[in-house]
Amino acid sequence: VQLQASGGGLVQAGGSLRISCAASGRAFYGPVMGWFRQAPGKEREFVVASRWSRGYTLYADSVKGRFAISRDSAKNTVYLEMNSLKPEDTAVYYCTAGPNVVRDVSKYTYWGQGTLVTVSS
Repeated sequence: VQLQASGGGLVQAGGSLRISCAASGRAFYGPVMGWFRQAPGKEREFVVASRWSRGYTLYADSVKGRFAISRDSAKNTVYLEMNSLKPEDTAVYYCTAGPNVVRDVSKYTYWGQGTLVTVSS
């Protein structure tokens, strides 16, 4: 049972990056998948979650219009496309799965190991 995040790296402010989350080990992790992030010394915060079966996606205000979540069902992979990156987007990004689209980190069941995104100014 594994959510494997990848694709993090160093990018300049204003740049773009796409990170991925590959699901393996079971056929179904939950109707909702999403991303959280955690900056050094800060709590893990909600970024985005989506319930594709109902066409519902929720973004944090801080990333709305800049980030986009998508998925490739055939590959069991979820993506986070990040554009117009800012230094404050620097964090470890974690993919997650759960039963509902909520901002509460405690409501998600499965977690990946995280991938580091660093945005330089």
